[in-house]
Amino acid sequence: MNPRLGRYIVIWVLLLATVWLGDSFIRGVLLTGSEPRAITPRGDLTELERSTVELFSRTAPSVVYIFTQGGGSFGEPRSGGAGSGFVWDGAGHVVTNYHVVENADQVAVKLDSGEAIAASVVGVAPNLDLAVLKLASNRAPLQPIPIGSSADLKVGQAAFAIGNPFGLSRTLTTGVISALGRHLPAADGREIAGVIQTDAAINPGNSGGPLLDSAGRLIGINTAIISDTGGSAGIGFAVPVDLVNRAIPNLIAKGKVPVAGLGIAIAPEEVVARLGVSGVLIATVRRGSSAERAGLRGTDRARRQLGDLIVKVGDQPVASLSELAAELERVGIGNPAELTILRDGRAATVTVTVMDIS
Repeated sequence: MNPRLGRYIVIWVLLLATVWLGDSFIRGVLLTGSEPRAITPRGDLTELERSTVELFSRTAPSVVYIFTQGGGSFGEPRSGGAGSGFVWDGAGHVVTNYHVVENADQVAVKLDSGEAIAASVVGVAPNLDLAVLKLASNRAPLQPIPIGSSADLKVGQAAFAIGNPFGLSRTLTTGVISALGRHLPAADGREIAGVIQTDAAINPGNSGGPLLDSAGRLIGINTAIISDTGGSAGIGFAVPVDLVNRAIPNLIAKGKVPVAGLGIAIAPEEVVARLGVSGVLIATVRRGSSAERAGLRGTDRARRQLGDLIVKVGDQPVASLSELAAELERVGIGNPAELTILRDGRAATVTVTVMDIS
């Protein structure tokens, strides 16, 4: 066949196909993969998307990246770590978890501007897993995070976490408040009460970062996860903001948070369990403490004499240090606590003034 005639036939076929099938047929035949595809209009963002984008835009500048350097043992390299935090006030205070800066002798904070600034630890509360840093200097204005409340939270509310998981800065994850009133183990055998559980993804590096409500307000500080792999399994925990808001002013002003106690050291719970009793066994009594003034007795190993076993604070039974600490916190520092104790197998009531043991 004549090549020119062949081209004419193809053109006529395409023209007829255009009449019968429309322009879309021609475009489909003639366009090739080497040409960009046309963009399909998507319309407006949904209301949920807009509010989430605005929340991140408003709050992310308050979130910081924390780098730490710890002193290694003699002949060993120095160790480093990283975590998250947020700007507390315009004076340069930054809040994070205690475990983020624990054992660090150098701390640096990377701000939203990208500037990395040396910082010092001005206060820690290991029993609450909280720490406050102070920036050595800053040239750009700081944006303190908005503060919310944890007292009126409801299970099912939206929750948003911003932090630096696995070193990926300014990461937003979303979820809901999964549960309230959880308890987390803390330093010295105590527990953090009222902890918020969320399924917003929290991973290593998120520690110390904010948990937010849908208004972009701080409702908790992300502090721990339950996971078999070390990554998010949908069970994360945050220290509630109401506790944080009471503790941080003390950490800034005094470097510590008052801790309710009696001035005693207790025996391990397994020792008490082997004795077949339930309560808090006093191992030693600190000199000059309110426990000593009230006549409480510690364990005397030389005489093989057990110390007092605290079984109640008021009408509330206690079987562990965390339960005793919670009851003493409820009584309050400076107030009298009525203890029921067992001494030499006999019950007695002793009134002891709750003291600050921080």
